[in-house]
Amino acid sequence: MPVIAVINPKGGVGKSTLSTNLAGYFAAQGHKVMLGDADRQQSSRAWLSLRSSGLPVIATWELSDGNIVKPPKGTTHVVIDTPAGLKGSKLDAILKLADKVIVPLQASMFDILATEDFLKTLSARETKQSVAVLGMRVNARTKAADQLAHYVGQLGLPVLGYLRDTQNYIQLAAHGATLWDVAPSKVEKDLAQWDQLIAWLNQK
Repeated sequence: MPVIAVINPKGGVGKSTLSTNLAGYFAAQGHKVMLGDADRQQSSRAWLSLRSSGLPVIATWELSDGNIVKPPKGTTHVVIDTPAGLKGSKLDAILKLADKVIVPLQASMFDILATEDFLKTLSARETKQSVAVLGMRVNARTKAADQLAHYVGQLGLPVLGYLRDTQNYIQLAAHGATLWDVAPSKVEKDLAQWDQLIAWLNQK
């Protein structure tokens, strides 16, 4: 059972957007997916409350106040949304569970500097996790994207791609939906940006 943790100690980088859409992808593939929300704000859990019963099921897995335990039986895939400032024993507990860690990162120098120590820590850990970075709200054809890839590459971590800045994520989130819950023709450009990430997730 793959467990994917979406982690970045900096807030406002798009962790919940990424986590909910990851869960939506797995649910659309027919998997029994659980979305764990370790954030006190419980953004992902609030998003699930908006989700229509007619959409593929995503179950809730409460992860509050360090109550990090193994997922319930019958679960095939788990996505964990994490809070800003995650560190110490809570970070260690999630990393012990995770098979893969995705670090969403915006291309601004402020975001890179705020995440630098965390990325260095991840790249230096001798753990079982596969770790990768995903550029958020980034145009892949810009110098900013090149700079982000260069910086992350120096740490020995791959950049799995770039998700553009679009209202599609915001509008879908308002209804508890994801890219995989609407007609592909409506979100064609966005779905194409997930190809590399999905290929990485499906690697064993």
